[in-house]
Amino acid sequence: MVKIQIIDPNQSYTFADYFKLNYEPDEIIEYFGYNLQSQSLTLPTTQQNLERLTDLKNRIEESLPYISLTSETARREFLIAPVIMELIHYTHAKVRVEYGLNINHQLKGVVDYYIKADNQLLVIEAKNADLERGIVQLAVELIAFDNWSPIDHPILYGAVSIGNIWQFVILHRESKEITQDLNLYRVPNDLETLMKILVALMKNF
Repeated sequence: MVKIQIIDPNQSYTFADYFKLNYEPDEIIEYFGYNLQSQSLTLPTTQQNLERLTDLKNRIEESLPYISLTSETARREFLIAPVIMELIHYTHAKVRVEYGLNINHQLKGVVDYYIKADNQLLVIEAKNADLERGIVQLAVELIAFDNWSPIDHPILYGAVSIGNIWQFVILHRESKEITQDLNLYRVPNDLETLMKILVALMKNF
């Protein structure tokens, strides 16, 4: 049986192009020599006192009834950005917004949020509604970072967010395994758990 070529090796692709491909996620990832799997992950959580978290949750709950979240921009500005700002407060992580990365003609594009602290990095991809296709794009972005990042850490972390829902992805660099977490974290309901995970990742647990 002839295997269908889902990606043209001679064609140029951006990260956003992989979001649009109508193929199974694992087939796209296999093209780059990585395996994609899904399982429930036990992610690290910080024991640090997040003293401003209640205020953030109250502000989000208060404003949500008055905000239209039909666009990706609205979700980024009113739901994702406040979480990242809070993360900066607790970790002093460096945040790059719409970070350009160009590894080669098939691993290039703009990453919504590239967050770096000490010997760790986190890539966050903001999407309007489609988490599953967002996972594909995020996985390809993590592959790009795996081929470029000077950070000496065996695992790279990423998250896809549609604002009110977050889902994590991890890339094991040595085995080239990418794992999609089956757990979803909702904002504002699971904000405390989400923030404790984000802080732990950026503080290297």
